[in-house]
Amino acid sequence: MTTDRRRLKFVRACFRPAVAMIALIGTAFAHAHDNDRGRGHDKDDHGGWGGKGQSVELRVLSSPARYVSGGDARIEVRVPPGLQNKVELYLNGRRLQAELKPTGKDRVQAVISGLAPGENRLEALIKGRWDRDALKLTNYPVTGPMFSGPQQHPFVCTTTQSAVARQPIVESAAPPGTRVFDSAGNVIGYSRDCSIDTFVTYLYRTTGNAWAVMPADGSRPADLAQATLPDGRVVDFIVRREVGSINRFLYSFAMLAPAGEQAGKPDLSRWNGRLLYWFQGGVAIGHSQGTVHGGSLNPDILRLGYAIAHSSGNNTGTHYNLQLAGETMMMTKERFIERYGVPSYTVGLGGSGGAIQQYILGQNQPGLLDALLPVQSYPDMVTQTIHVGDCELLEHYMDATDRTNPKWRVTKNRSWLVGMNAEEGFDKVNDPLAQLKLALGYSTAVGTTECVPAWRGLSPLAMNPWYGQAPNQQNYEPQSDIAAIRWTHWDDLRNIYGVDETGAARPTWDNVGVQYGLRSLQESKITFEEFLNLNWNIGGWKQPSEMVQEGFPFLGTTPAEINKALTVPGYFDPWSRRNMNLSTDPTQPAPRTTGDLRAIRGAYASGMVFHGKLDRPTIDHRQYMERELDMHNVHQSFAVRQRVLERMGNSDMLVIWFTDTVPGVPKASQSMDAIAVMDEWMRNIQRNPHKGIRRNRPARAVDSCFDVTGKLIYAGDDAWNGILDDKAAGPCTQRFPIYSTSRIVAGAPIEGGIYKCALKPVEKAVREGVYAPWTPTSEQVTKLKQIFPSGVCDYSRPDQGRPWHRD
Repeated sequence: MTTDRRRLKFVRACFRPAVAMIALIGTAFAHAHDNDRGRGHDKDDHGGWGGKGQSVELRVLSSPARYVSGGDARIEVRVPPGLQNKVELYLNGRRLQAELKPTGKDRVQAVISGLAPGENRLEALIKGRWDRDALKLTNYPVTGPMFSGPQQHPFVCTTTQSAVARQPIVESAAPPGTRVFDSAGNVIGYSRDCSIDTFVTYLYRTTGNAWAVMPADGSRPADLAQATLPDGRVVDFIVRREVGSINRFLYSFAMLAPAGEQAGKPDLSRWNGRLLYWFQGGVAIGHSQGTVHGGSLNPDILRLGYAIAHSSGNNTGTHYNLQLAGETMMMTKERFIERYGVPSYTVGLGGSGGAIQQYILGQNQPGLLDALLPVQSYPDMVTQTIHVGDCELLEHYMDATDRTNPKWRVTKNRSWLVGMNAEEGFDKVNDPLAQLKLALGYSTAVGTTECVPAWRGLSPLAMNPWYGQAPNQQNYEPQSDIAAIRWTHWDDLRNIYGVDETGAARPTWDNVGVQYGLRSLQESKITFEEFLNLNWNIGGWKQPSEMVQEGFPFLGTTPAEINKALTVPGYFDPWSRRNMNLSTDPTQPAPRTTGDLRAIRGAYASGMVFHGKLDRPTIDHRQYMERELDMHNVHQSFAVRQRVLERMGNSDMLVIWFTDTVPGVPKASQSMDAIAVMDEWMRNIQRNPHKGIRRNRPARAVDSCFDVTGKLIYAGDDAWNGILDDKAAGPCTQRFPIYSTSRIVAGAPIEGGIYKCALKPVEKAVREGVYAPWTPTSEQVTKLKQIFPSGVCDYSRPDQGRPWHRD
């Protein structure tokens, strides 16, 4: 017996190092596996499986593992069939008591919580076996940020808006922050992050097509409408709406729910499994929590069984930092998945800035959106500033500098310089300042170009640090922080553009070498002397730090303001002339503006420029509103397509639809049709993934145009021939005239994405026949050299600010 004990002791002594070595190897392997997982998560944003061939595989479903927020996550474990009930989870070495729910014969899901700030180790194993897998999860505060950089301050809370109707949570007893009030109107503290407690309300659709709150006593309203689901079920039109705060913005989740549901245990039987993410447009400079848009309760979409998610941080009427918008959607969708599960697919819908967000987020954050439904699209916001920044320079030239030229008194002629359409004949397009301009000795036309009704006021909004405000800013303390805000687009994206030595954000706008009116010269609409005069006098914009506050009509149009405009020299200034670089010496050309290369490179490197990466089904649809000079000019859909063609080699994934409109006539929308066609497209892809995007396209997913009632005019791959190719104009091309921009008139390509053109010497431009049919005289060449001492734009070469440009 003594001998046996000695033998046992000897065996144990030999065995312990071996066990320790095995454990050490296992730990080292797990850490190496974690590191690989952290590096390789870009391709599987919703948590790609771990090591292939393992019997236990762990992944995060709600977000990339490196971007978890709020301390929780929905995870999934794949195990051999029959072992779901043997799975155990460990977080940072501590056993989790999470509720694991089977989802098929070989998978379980759970929502885990308790993640520590920063890096966490999550491990899944099968009880009693060596099989296990591990992940590194990086957790961030629910208030953000994750990757968008330092947060913007001051930041004004808007939680008292109707969709929320409550005070933010008090974070401090003293400023800075938005004042928080009690029910008697007394200040009880301050909020910097504008957080609220999450809450759920139940709404119903009335038979009068309005929303109302469900009675608290559980009674059935007499005016409760019903909805017929696509599967034929007729249900009460009741909606669960969850509202809360994520990344400092306000979010909303809405979906159909049965009467009497418990808020803590949502009944998902009326959800069709699809998630529609609502993106909203607008233009703003930030410093605000923003607005929960009414589209987040779109009844036509909800009645189909879709869930709708939305955040005020995905509203460009709140801010235009689309890096922040991408982060916000990631965190918001993460919360949705944790709460309701993984949707079968996520489709975006939104117009204008809501369309831009889809293109940019689809490019920069793969996995957030599976399909895109952009409406009234632009490829991005940042490259719109290029030609929109020309608008007032050209309007000022025609109204003031060249006021004696009768050409500019003809409305349509103004398109010769601006490129965008010009119209007259009804209030929306006639120049509202025409009489004032004439009274003050300026020139005018009866009508306007798109620059006036669509874009006037947006140049100062984007460029002038003095011209801006945020809703509810009067409730922020100290007010000196509000007064110190630089209200520019550049400053809204200061984390992207960078700042100069004064702390001001670097601007991107540039017009060095731009030959305004070039195509109109080539078409003999203007003479060579008019071309020289235009480019001699056009000038550029001052740096934001040099700008001053705007004049009339930007600060009001009251009788007192009109009188001031008529009597105070220079106060009438719809062009923002006071902030232009104009020549005070008639022997010298007006100086142009040089954009900051670091800022331009930042726009590209951050993904704020849409460079054509599009790899998911997209139906780009819009109403044709050129006749009323709407800002959503229709050539933008083809600017998108051209960028896609250049990047992807084809545009098989991109369908373009136009619907005609007539001013004063109700407008038809194709959005619900687009949702239906996209659903068919996505279901085809899910059933036949091997066929790819193009071969899964349903018959209606094709370029098309519709009349004012929404009736199909033509559908086919040749619908838009002649716009981006040399083919004969297609049926839709013939029906819908497409206009351009000032930079296209200056020789730039339709894709519209060149901030800073490459330059070539004037002599080379003359030799190449750039000015044909005109042949400049030696005196005219000399003047061209004075105007363009560094050369003129060579648009055959790429943007010189693009980090990866190749000449």
